[in-house]
Amino acid sequence: MADVLLSLTMPNDVAQHIEDLLLSRPDLVRGFTATMAEGHGAVVPLVEPAELVSGHSPRLQIRLAGTEEAMRAVLALIKAELPRANIFFWLVPIIEMGRL
Repeated sequence: MADVLLSLTMPNDVAQHIEDLLLSRPDLVRGFTATMAEGHGAVVPLVEPAELVSGHSPRLQIRLAGTEEAMRAVLALIKAELPRANIFFWLVPIIEMGRL
């Protein structure tokens, strides 16, 4: 089965729980990268005064690669653990992957 890239973008208040969840499943997740991001648009609720002024909300983005089967299992695990976490995701095929 080909490898895919799973990207998760989430509010900061659920980020630690997701990181812990991913780290607890080395059978599905070989590793991941987490970076800070900014959420923009009508689907991003701006709550804090600083968010209202800046027009964006802080987010964390996690990217992980693996087989499609494993990444779909990760999505199912997250949905079961945090069904209303407001996490946006996308899954895309990887053409090539490796270390340089």
